[in-house]
Amino acid sequence: MNHVTKPAAWTLAPALLALAMLAGCAGKKPAPAPVAAAPEANPQVLLLGEIHDNAQGQRQRYAELRKRVDAGWRPAIAMEQFDRESQPQLDEAQKGCVDAECVIQVVGGPAWDWQQYYPLIQLALDNQLPLIAANLSRADASQVVRNGVASAFDAKAVADYHLAQPLPADLRAAQQREVVTGHCGMLPDFMVGGMVDAQVARDIWMAKLLLEQRPRDVVLIAGNGHVRKDIGVARWIGVAAPAVTVRSIGYLEEDAPAGAYDATHKLATLTRPDPCAGLKTKAAH
Repeated sequence: MNHVTKPAAWTLAPALLALAMLAGCAGKKPAPAPVAAAPEANPQVLLLGEIHDNAQGQRQRYAELRKRVDAGWRPAIAMEQFDRESQPQLDEAQKGCVDAECVIQVVGGPAWDWQQYYPLIQLALDNQLPLIAANLSRADASQVVRNGVASAFDAKAVADYHLAQPLPADLRAAQQREVVTGHCGMLPDFMVGGMVDAQVARDIWMAKLLLEQRPRDVVLIAGNGHVRKDIGVARWIGVAAPAVTVRSIGYLEEDAPAGAYDATHKLATLTRPDPCAGLKTKAAH
């Protein structure tokens, strides 16, 4: 059987090609590996807003908190949805309940759509994150309407938050606009001041509770108005403890006022009945 010998050039071609490629690359630096974005640092206080009936915003907010918890963050979770008097019940529920439905049955009142908050409560249970009842009760708010902001607080808080002095003029004016708009412009003038005081008292109470969690970090779950930096909880934290790091995220259907949040998520606008229709009808009669 005859063997055909390949020409030498054919045999050497692959080796020469490899050497040429190496020579061509010798003068080039390898491309740098892509740098992963550094994870956002967790603040001492994270304020997460909401529009109470917007499920899209609720899902996005849960995803924000879940991402941080999955990465190892272990804050307390303070919730506007629980009045402060319910803290003992909430503590017992966290000890004895294995799912969020149990906590809701034990502590939840009629004012909220609790299924919107089920994932957050379950996240707290699964990761042993303390739940904090963050809201003033209706009784507290009624007292404030009658007797002023300072009536809801002890002497130390009055001093810490400068409550013996009139509220800052810009804050009162901005809160008054929010209250009047929120009541469709139909609130009697004599009630406006007391309603503003009640809203401010809620913000101060929440700020106080959040600061009491130190050195543990804490998240606040509350309406967008409460988590505003300019007139809400963050402003009062700045009064009492300006060195504490605070980040505020709003979940909004419309554009945010300038300087109100550190970040916002724009949500699809829900179609709702006109909340002012009933009040306008009554006024017409």
